[in-house]
Amino acid sequence: MSALDSAAKGEIIAKHRTHENDSGSPEVQIAILTARIERLSKHFETHREDKHSKRGMLALISQRKRQLAYLKSESPARYRATLAALGLRK
Repeated sequence: MSALDSAAKGEIIAKHRTHENDSGSPEVQIAILTARIERLSKHFETHREDKHSKRGMLALISQRKRQLAYLKSESPARYRATLAALGLRK
């Protein structure tokens, strides 16, 4: 289990950026956090007792939740578009 490699991270940034040089908008940050959370979720399928990584994943989930709340308060349209693009909140 390792962090996202630069190629995967680059793909995520390219897909969710709002302009050419964007790498830190809320949409990009939420997409990167979602990818990391999904990767950790797969890790827990085989390593159920990994409590340290579980704590880290809960921190990522909290961070994503704060980013989503910020985006919802700033721009509800971008918030809904981000949820749809990432498949969150079914």
